[in-house]
Amino acid sequence: MRDAGGARDVGRYRGTIDPIWTIGPKVHGGTMVASSAAAATRWLRARHPEAGDMFAISASTDFLGAPAPGEVDYEVRIRKTGRQICLVDVGLVQDGRTLVHTALTFGHLDDTAPIYAPGSYTDLPAEPSPEALGYTPDSPMGKFVHVARGASVAIDPVWARFLEGETGEPRLRLWIRPRPGDERDPEVASWFAMMAADMSPPVPMNLGQVGWAPTVQMTTYLRRRPAPGWLRVVATTHAVGERMFDEDQLVLDSTGAVVAQSRQLALIPQRR
Repeated sequence: MRDAGGARDVGRYRGTIDPIWTIGPKVHGGTMVASSAAAATRWLRARHPEAGDMFAISASTDFLGAPAPGEVDYEVRIRKTGRQICLVDVGLVQDGRTLVHTALTFGHLDDTAPIYAPGSYTDLPAEPSPEALGYTPDSPMGKFVHVARGASVAIDPVWARFLEGETGEPRLRLWIRPRPGDERDPEVASWFAMMAADMSPPVPMNLGQVGWAPTVQMTTYLRRRPAPGWLRVVATTHAVGERMFDEDQLVLDSTGAVVAQSRQLALIPQRR
């Protein structure tokens, strides 16, 4: 990402989204959220160094179009600054069109043990089980989830009944881990956790509704910096309708702490 110039109150950065950060031909939504957060962080710190210890704790994203891999511009506007909260908007622009708009809230991450936690959120082990299906290039998932070329990813087959041509509850869970260099960088690891909150396949796939499910709107929360190791992603829904469904994704780190969350409204995949 490099500075593309701009007015005093607007930061513009030129970036390149590599084709590996795609699901099929489409740029992965969580990747666009995380890269927008990175652009917003750079501009906020450049204009307001006193906010240097803040991080993007919330991102509300509207998908206006589907960017292609390649060069994009990030247009950043600071809306509000304060001691506890800063607000920053980012437009992801390609070929002169804003295709993704993200409103980010900056604040201070949790860095101590929770005051309250209801216990384990899942019986999913901290690392992929022997039965886990890795997203290798020749695997059913790895063939179109190209994000697995930039990270290690495995899905739990116990919940992913669609992989066997069966139906089941609309819920999925998986493991994902950044490359060692990304994991060692606390900021990159945090952006990776935001990205991971959009990593599950659409849960209606377990109902036989297989295909691209365009996200209408997604809100992502970052709660704390992840501990080194695998991240666990648990995806569930409240309702799957005829036209739309919601999907919640919870991201736990290797210690079992909640590091990121997301909720999205998406369109039902077209039936094959």
